[in-house]
Amino acid sequence: MVAGSARRRQAKGSARRSRLKAEASRAASLPPSRDLARTPSPAAAKTGLRAVEAAPPTSELVARTQLRKRAAAQGLLGRGGASAPRKAPWDGRGRGPEVEQVKLLDRFSTSNKSLTGTLYLTATHLLFIDAHQKETWILHHHIASVEKLALTTSGCPLVIQCKNFRTVHFIVPRERDCHDIYNSLLQLSKQAKYEDLYAFSYNPKQNDAERLQGWELIDLTEEYQRMGVPNTNWQLSDANRDYKICETYPRELYVPRIASKPIIVGSSKFRSKGRFPVLSYYHQSKEAAICRCSQPLSGFSARCLEDEHLLQAISKANPANCYMYVMDTRPRLNAMANRAAGKVNGTKGLSVNDFYSGLESSGWLRHIKAVMDAAIFLAKAIAAESASVLVHCSDGWDRTSQVLIEKDWISFGHKFSERCGHLDGDPKEVSPVFTQFLECVWHLTEQFPQAFEFNEAFLLQIHEHIHSCQFGNFIGNCQKEREELKLKEKTYSLWPFLLDDQKKYLNPLYGSQSQKSAVLEPNTVSFNFKFWRNMYHQFDRTLHPRQSVFNIIMNMNEQNKQLEKDIKDLESQIKQRKNKQTDGILSKELLNSVRPESPALKATLSLKEQALLPVNDVLRTIEGSSPADNRYSEYADEFSKAEPAVVSLEYGVARMTC
Repeated sequence: MVAGSARRRQAKGSARRSRLKAEASRAASLPPSRDLARTPSPAAAKTGLRAVEAAPPTSELVARTQLRKRAAAQGLLGRGGASAPRKAPWDGRGRGPEVEQVKLLDRFSTSNKSLTGTLYLTATHLLFIDAHQKETWILHHHIASVEKLALTTSGCPLVIQCKNFRTVHFIVPRERDCHDIYNSLLQLSKQAKYEDLYAFSYNPKQNDAERLQGWELIDLTEEYQRMGVPNTNWQLSDANRDYKICETYPRELYVPRIASKPIIVGSSKFRSKGRFPVLSYYHQSKEAAICRCSQPLSGFSARCLEDEHLLQAISKANPANCYMYVMDTRPRLNAMANRAAGKVNGTKGLSVNDFYSGLESSGWLRHIKAVMDAAIFLAKAIAAESASVLVHCSDGWDRTSQVLIEKDWISFGHKFSERCGHLDGDPKEVSPVFTQFLECVWHLTEQFPQAFEFNEAFLLQIHEHIHSCQFGNFIGNCQKEREELKLKEKTYSLWPFLLDDQKKYLNPLYGSQSQKSAVLEPNTVSFNFKFWRNMYHQFDRTLHPRQSVFNIIMNMNEQNKQLEKDIKDLESQIKQRKNKQTDGILSKELLNSVRPESPALKATLSLKEQALLPVNDVLRTIEGSSPADNRYSEYADEFSKAEPAVVSLEYGVARMTC
């Protein structure tokens, strides 16, 4: 009896400890990311502590706090602080250091203000909770670098720079605690294998059918059919069905119908990484195509008969033109991009002069201009000359925006994991190529605000998730690698997540019939290229206070709707009173109801009138040096014509006649 009772007590104690450990692990884990990934409230933005992931709901905060307290009471989570015993570094089982009395410095305060709170390390996030219970979450995968500075009288400084252009500066009271956190973050920010990335543990509580439905949201076969292929000149090739010709290309490739399999195989052996010329875009009415490939292995001086036959087949697949263009983007574009990224990341000064001089010396905007110039040339070759274009660079890596990203970036093997530094690999492979693409799209939306159905927030959210590793879309370097990782079975797709909050990403200025031409012709004069504040300064709250352009536009839309309603009401009143008029004489009451001083018409001001009023909104916006400059009068006026300019293109073009 005694032995049985002891065994029962032991079993109950063991079960209780197991339950508490599970709760502790749950307390240290991330709340559902559908809540965390949403834009925080304006109040949170004003505090300067706005994280990419907003704080979870109050109920979850209470539950997590209770779990932490219960776990701490049982010794499952360490109690930090100067008087607490030292905690071991990260042990890989869902718990880590917790340090109290940590200071978070305000980088943009002239008086060196700081917030004191507690710093936690969870399995996926670094979490700072200040004295007001405000939480700052930093995803481990967003961390680009961690720097431990020299010890000061107030503690040990720890500077964390993130891939989403956020920088946080902590002061840890004890050097040994700072050292533990430093070593833990170095390990957690660079995983050794794909299975350790956040996407493999993220669970939005969807069943397998919903997960699969999310991955099938975009069908690339339908996209090619929309473009008009296959047809009499282009066919679907099964040459790469088992990735035997090129591991970094997708299984399904479109090639000229007259190109035989031996020609394709021979051309692949002549090209770097086996990336032979394949169809990327087809203009059905012009019968012109954009093809992509990598550089020849032996340079342009060498020759390959099969490769020449394939190029001739591409040219002949366009009966509307007897020549095609070969664009070489290697000469300066790639070197400029990597050099600019290095200089931008190395900028530490916060003064306005240092900031602008650093931006100028980085050459970043000059590179964006060069990419746009190359794109304009290519678009004009297709639309104006009906000429096909072959684009190639060093390794060839480089409709709706989702389909474009899925087809031309993900499917064709842009090395997201290497370029974004998802794993602990060669730092020389990290490059901001996809960020440049997003910025070029943003510049187009700035010049043509009515041409795109999505808004700036959509681009920013995509940029967040190429680094967050929360979804499987951007994990891996090619389709073959993604199939081997079984991402569609083990992770979730980003696109359904964005569509769930579709209203947030819609452009209120979009008009499907607003564009007179089907081809956009942006003006690439230098002054049209601006610094993208909401990308690179999205966490800076005091350096450049700005008013939100999006909020202004939404307010204008609401005002316009109210005015339209007022007009309809007045027209209805006029119609009713006309029916009551006798001898064609208007009553004094009717005249007063339609006077210009009518309160209904005076309640909302025009855009030009608003510009004269004082502005107290301190929210950020995209450009302007003062709130009065942010009224965007150009939205109301027609865009000025492009000024004549001599532009030096940063790419090589050869015209080939077949």
